[in-house]
Amino acid sequence: MDRVYIERILKAVKQGKLTPGQAVRELAHCYESLGFAKVDVGRELRTGVAEAVLCEGKTGEQVVAIARAVHKRSGRLLATRASRETYEAVKRALPKAVYNEAARLIVVGGRRTKGRGRIAVVTGGTSDIPVAEEAAATCEFMGNRVERIYDVGVAGIHRLFGHLDDLKQASVVVVVAGMEGALASVVSGLVSVPVVGVPTSVGYGASFKGLASLLGMLNSCAPGVTVVNIDNGFGAGVAASLINQKR
Repeated sequence: MDRVYIERILKAVKQGKLTPGQAVRELAHCYESLGFAKVDVGRELRTGVAEAVLCEGKTGEQVVAIARAVHKRSGRLLATRASRETYEAVKRALPKAVYNEAARLIVVGGRRTKGRGRIAVVTGGTSDIPVAEEAAATCEFMGNRVERIYDVGVAGIHRLFGHLDDLKQASVVVVVAGMEGALASVVSGLVSVPVVGVPTSVGYGASFKGLASLLGMLNSCAPGVTVVNIDNGFGAGVAASLINQKR
């Protein structure tokens, strides 16, 4: 299912051979072949989440080619784990590209607000902010209002209490924490909304690069905590966005 197939579908609609609804169902399963990659241009129609480009492990030329294909279909782009060098290459091809250095995200275009409420993104410490920014910026790209509450970990729990009103007014809370990951349990015990836990690789030797935080969140005694993989801010942002847009 490449560009020729997509054009054939659109032509069939113009000729009255397919209804718009039938065309949408067909296009939702389309992809564009670039030889080295098959760009899932129908993903947003199919799932509500447009294809994002993971830059790690790809050459600059590959990222640019995929970015162009995604942008051509939707007018928008979200590329994750991007270096400054990769951003500069994308910027030359897509001049409106913006780089969020903290989150290592490349963004082109945006979306009007779709989320019904507000998403709170909370971190245990300052070192967790890069992962939190990936989550927060992903939420914003998907059309959500975001409240950032950073450096309120359990080692100084009084810092969190100063933000209880903000937490309780959120529709979803994303908790980003390393070390033992206890913050997700604490927050979930204080709010009545879904909590998405993001364990980070921040911590000393026995944290095992985030494994301790992951296991701590998975073993949370507080109900309502859902956990994504270590350092997966993007995945948490998508999950929180889908929840917020359905509430």
